[in-house]
Parts: sequence; C-alpha cells; structure tokens
Amino acid sequence: MSPVQMRTRRARHPHHDAPDTTADFSRIVALPEGPEKVRLKQQVVEAWMPMAERLAQRFRNRGESLEDLQQVASLGLVKAVDRYDPDRGCAFESFAIPTIVGELKRHFRDHTWGLHVPRRVQELRNRVRTSRRELSLEAGDRSPTVAQIAEHARMSEEDVLVGLEALESYSALSLDAELPGSDDGYTLADTLGRAEPGFDRVVFREAVKPRLKRLPERERRILYMRFFCDMTQTKIADQLGVSQMHVSRLLSRTCRRLREEVDADLEPRSERELAAA
Repeated sequence: MSPVQMRTRRARHPHHDAPDTTADFSRIVALPEGPEKVRLKQQVVEAWMPMAERLAQRFRNRGESLEDLQQVASLGLVKAVDRYDPDRGCAFESFAIPTIVGELKRHFRDHTWGLHVPRRVQELRNRVRTSRRELSLEAGDRSPTVAQIAEHARMSEEDVLVGLEALESYSALSLDAELPGSDDGYTLADTLGRAEPGFDRVVFREAVKPRLKRLPERERRILYMRFFCDMTQTKIADQLGVSQMHVSRLLSRTCRRLREEVDADLEPRSERELAAA
C-alpha cells in the first residue's frame, strides 16, 4: 500500500458508507403525520442501520450480548430520526451518533447492574476503570496504587476508593456459587449463619413467666398439667372435677390472654402509640 493510500485510509471517516438522506429528511419535515411519513422514516432508519450496528460493537465484551446491544442502538437510531431537525444546520450523522451512544450508555447504567448504584458512583467507576487501564499499560504488570489513580484521573483518593468498590459491584455473586479452592462443592450460602429458633422460645418463655404468676391458681394449675405434665383435657377434667369442655374453654381463654399481653409488650412502642392515636 502506497503512502498516499495509507493517508487516504487513515483520513477515511469511520462511517464512510453513510447514506445521503438529506432529501429524505426534507420530505419528512414537509409531510403531515400519516402512513407515508412513517414509511419514509422507516426507510431512513434502514439506511443508517449499519452505523448503529457499528456503534453497538464498541460496547461488546461488557457482559451484554451483541444482539441486545444492537437492539438498543436501533432504538437510539429511531429516536434520532424522530427528533432530527435538518433546519438546525447540523448533519444527521453528527446528531445521531451521540443519541445512539447515549442510549447504549443509559442501557448499561439502568439495566445491567446487579443492584441499584447512584449515577455519580457509576461515573466514578468508569473514570477509575479507564485510568487504571491506562496506567497498567504504562507500568506493565504492576497494578497502580490509589494515589496514582487519583493523580492520573484528577480525583480525590476517597472517590477512587468508591469507584474501586463499584468495580466489584457490577454483578452479584450467586449464593450457590462454589468458593475458589473448594473441592467439595462448598458454596457461599454454606458460610452464612441461620437463625436459631431456640432464641425466640427463650424470649417468649421469659415474657410469659411473670404473667403466669399473676394467673388464678386453677388456671395456672391447668396450664401446668396440660403443657408440663402432658396430660389430656379429659384427665385434667377428672382431677378437677369439671367437664372436658370447661377445661378446653379455660385453656383457650388463658392462652389467648397470655398471647395478647405478650404481643402488646413485644410490639414496638412507636406502633403502639400510632395505634392508640
């Protein structure tokens, strides 16, 4: 390849195959709303689709499939065609590229994070990632320090730390993911603690104790025989000389009263005040 050809190739616009749709946009502006205007817009979108697909390829290898990115870029192109005003004097290409790229960036910001991250933190992440990559190319195998990234990106070290943390928060790790170095299928979920049901029983038992002491002797005795001696209602009735139905009513009434008193004490104070109001 001759030097002239090389210079020509370098000077070539990245969208050198861009179609000439100037006349089409003039017609679109002049046409009233209707099927013909819609059809002409569709033709313009199809003509500029190769440019949108090339812009989408710039964002590949970031965790999203190229097909999804091309759909997002196509949506940006449709918006650009709808909003473009040729009377403002700028070429459609100059208007469409920022619109499409903005749509792609918005897609990554709003739909690809595993959890909600403020826009400012996402921007810090992007600046830190870019600076760290540039510094790594200059330093070789050495990883840049926080101070070096801060100086290179003109950021405070606090913002760099926030950006570095966001770099690790782009996608969530599954609790079923096997931990590195594990040979027996040990997962992250296996490292998490579980609630001990016995703790609740201790709390409820201590909450009931003072109320049991305030019960009438017969009701306290019935509860003791039923829940501590594991006696049936019929046996309790025989010992007390009452009917089984009467024992059942006493048990239900006593347990309900104890439960209501315990629940009232365990309920947060603010909720009780709100209910009283």
